[in-house]
This record gives sequence, structure tokens and C-alpha cells, in this order.
Amino acid sequence: MKQHILPAIRLTAICIIFFCVVYPAFIWLVALASPGHGDGERVSVENRVVGYAKIGQSFTEDKYFWGRPSAVGYNAAASGGSNKGPSNPDYLKDVQSRIDSFLLHNPGVKTGQIPSELVTASGSGQDPDLSPAGAYIQAARIAKARGISQDKINALIDRHIDKPLLSLMGPEKVNVLLLNIDLDKLK
Repeated sequence: MKQHILPAIRLTAICIIFFCVVYPAFIWLVALASPGHGDGERVSVENRVVGYAKIGQSFTEDKYFWGRPSAVGYNAAASGGSNKGPSNPDYLKDVQSRIDSFLLHNPGVKTGQIPSELVTASGSGQDPDLSPAGAYIQAARIAKARGISQDKINALIDRHIDKPLLSLMGPEKVNVLLLNIDLDKLK
């Protein structure tokens, strides 16, 4: 019996030290070395913090790019999905409502043209990015609302496309907050 209990106690002590001290200290040091030093990448306009680069925000006016819907109302303290499956009637009603709203505000768009990220919430509910297609499909609405040519809006989107890491890992994406900040500067 002694031959089994002592190794189990030693393994437990080692796991407690590693998972409660060493690993958290390592993660903390990595966070300190990252942009924002573990506090997030704040985005400021005229010395006023307007958001965080890695947390999605709600934009509902026609003159702005809309981001991905959030199942948690863009509450960073309550990150998470809705846990509703694709056959859940409430989920389908939410998606249909988002489709109807999008079509109402973007009259030239057909249902089949809407990128899925514009009508479905992400797993975290905090996704700050859209695909380039998700941004381009909104360009006509924004150009009309702002009285700017659609070519200028498309050029702005082109400048904001982030390429995949090493051109291999992940899709192209556009940060909605940064895009909308530069959109306000566009004349």
C-alpha cells in the first residue's frame, strides 16, 4: 500500500506546484510581453479609448460597417456562445431576423449573397473581425449613407485586409473597429 500512496502524493504535489504556480507564472510573463501587456490592445482616437482591437463592438448605424452578431451582447465579461444548435427553432428565428434586418438596410443584396458571419454569432460572442466579403457587401449602404463613392469605401477595405500569418495560417480578415475609425476620417 505504501508503494502506491507515496508516489501518488508526490505526483499530486508536483501537479499542484506546476499547474498552480509554474504554468500561471509562465502565462503571466507571456501576457506582459504581448501588446497591451495583458490588458488588451486599447484603441484610442484623439486620446480617448474607443474600444479594444480584439473585442467586437456593436455598430448599428447605416454609416458604419456592422460586425459579427454577438450572443452575449458584446459583453467582454460574459464571453460565450448561445449553445443553440443549427436546428434550434429560437436560433433559426434569430438568424432569420438578422437576415431580414440586413436585407432591409442593404436593399441591393440577395439572401444568398450574405456572408454567414453577418447573421451568425461567433463561439466567443466577441469576434472583432469580418471576412473581406463581409465588409465589401456593406460598401454600397455605407457609401450611400455617407455620400461617398463606393470605390473609396472599397479602397478603404482593401487597405484594412489582414493577410494570414505567413500566408498560410487562417483566413483574410478585416477588423471592424479599426475600419470604422478610418471610415470616420474619410472625406
